[in-house]
Amino acid sequence: MPHLRDISLKSGEVLHNPGEVRSHIYFPTSCVLSIILLMRDGSGVEIGTTGCEGLTGSIGIMLGTLKAPSQTICQVPGSAKCLSLDVFQEATRNGSLLHSLTQQYARASVTLMGQSIACNRLHTLTERCARWLLLTHDRVRADQFSLTQEFLAIMLGVHRPAVSIAAGALQEAGFIRYRRGQLTVVDREGLESASCECYRVAMGQLNGNSHTP
Repeated sequence: MPHLRDISLKSGEVLHNPGEVRSHIYFPTSCVLSIILLMRDGSGVEIGTTGCEGLTGSIGIMLGTLKAPSQTICQVPGSAKCLSLDVFQEATRNGSLLHSLTQQYARASVTLMGQSIACNRLHTLTERCARWLLLTHDRVRADQFSLTQEFLAIMLGVHRPAVSIAAGALQEAGFIRYRRGQLTVVDREGLESASCECYRVAMGQLNGNSHTP
C-alpha cells in the first residue's frame, strides 16, 4: 500500500501501446480500462476490459513478458492506483498472495476473452451492447457514466451507425438514457433481460476478483 499512487485517468488516455515495455501496473478503482487490438490500418477492437476487479497486464505477467501486446486505454474516466512494475514484481515473488490473485485474475481474463469471441459470433448487437453496459455499470458502481458512441463502437467492433440503432433500442425500451456523451442506467433489471447469457458467465468469473470493497 505505501507504494501505490492515486491517479485520475481521462477518457481516451493511453496507458500502453503495442510493443512498449510496461513500467507500471494499474489497478482501476472507478475508471474502466480497455485492451484494444490494433490493425495496420489503425482500426481496432476491444479484446478485454479491466475494472475494479483486476489490474493491467495480468496475462502478460503470467506468461513472463514485459512488453504490452496490445493497446490499453481508459474508456470510462475515473480513478486508479498506480504501482511501479519493479515493486509489483518484488511483491509477487515466492508464491505470495498477490501472485496467486494475479494468476487467478489472468485465468479469468483468458476465459472471458473466449466467451467474448463466442458472444460476438452468436448474439445480436443489442444483446452484446446490453452485456457491455451491465459490466461497465458494475465496474463504475454509478448509474451514470461518460461514454461516447464512437468508443462504444470500438468496444463492440462495429460501425457507429449500428451502435446508434442498438443503443436506441435499449433507450426506447426505457432501460437506459443517453444524452451528450452521458449514459444513465434507468432500469437495471430491464437491461439484464435484454442481455445475452454471457453477462452471467462474466459475473461468475469476476465475482471473486474485486480488490475494492
